[in-house]
Amino acid sequence: MKEIKAFIKPSKLEKVVEALKENNFESVTLSECEGTGAHRREDSLPSLKFHFTDSKVIKLELVCQDEEADNVVKIICQNAVTPYPADGIIYISDISDAYRIKTCESLKRFS
Repeated sequence: MKEIKAFIKPSKLEKVVEALKENNFESVTLSECEGTGAHRREDSLPSLKFHFTDSKVIKLELVCQDEEADNVVKIICQNAVTPYPADGIIYISDISDAYRIKTCESLKRFS
């Protein structure tokens, strides 16, 4: 299984989540974040909470089967892109398993 973390622009959130839902990826965790990167937009301002950040972002997290990861990345990239630099980044990590708390059922599919 794979965990996918994507840091995207807030303006693209609805489009990305809708596209994921249309492709049957409905279990997504979202967090509002602030960050900084190599590119600074001219209109970026320092955060009032964190003096070194310059960009509001949304962190989108989901876990999927190994064979689904490339499709998830493609969906996010196609729907989160803007005409400007610094659209975000996607990280993929290995997950050994995941379990539903209510049933203790594994979510891992075995081939």
